[in-house]
Amino acid sequence: MNGNKTKPKIVVLTGAGISAESGLKTFRDNDGLWENHRVEDVATPEAFEQNPSLVYRFYNARRAQLQEDVVKPNAAHIALAKLEKALGERLMLVTQNVDDLHERGGSSSVYHMHGELLSARCAISQQSFHWRDSFDHTTKCPCCSRVTLRPDIVWFGEMPMYMDEIYNALSQSDVFIAIGTSGNVYPAAGFVQIAKECGAHTIEANLAPGATNALFDESLTGPASHIVPQWVDEIISKYAL
Repeated sequence: MNGNKTKPKIVVLTGAGISAESGLKTFRDNDGLWENHRVEDVATPEAFEQNPSLVYRFYNARRAQLQEDVVKPNAAHIALAKLEKALGERLMLVTQNVDDLHERGGSSSVYHMHGELLSARCAISQQSFHWRDSFDHTTKCPCCSRVTLRPDIVWFGEMPMYMDEIYNALSQSDVFIAIGTSGNVYPAAGFVQIAKECGAHTIEANLAPGATNALFDESLTGPASHIVPQWVDEIISKYAL
């Protein structure tokens, strides 16, 4: 108990909007293509099977860009780390992003439902390995010494990670906030409905209202680096954390 108020259970979902202010540029050109390929064509199991070299090159480029000096966590990432310190295990931070900006901002427990750029996965054992360098069809896997490594990314058509843990946390949450996500991609777009049905107060924090805005109890509009720190400070003050 803090200030006669029980610490709330909060589930935070973050999307691309929280990383947009951190120097990460989009890999889509104005015509929606990456080097004359649709991004979907380098982010499916079928694409990897048909043209693995292209898929490796796409993710190697993204991994290298993530590690450039200009890419840094912003005030929103840092604020969520502050909230984690105040709430401990009563906060679940779920991200659709494959970058490591939450960790670099100070968060120690992050559920990457779409995988991680700085990771490689063995296609046979499904073991994941922290990986900062480029790799391709010639790179041997640490666990089996075979050339079985693939990007540790959830592609279109694959099941996102940690879904049981996420659904369990949503069912027990007091507050659910979606930050910088459009509400177009399922299953994450359905999280607000699950949280609402279980009695949580639901908040959308975005530059502009997303596709599921009408389902939220509250809407915060503006850049994540402004509205997220303000919201975190309000939560900490409200519950005397």
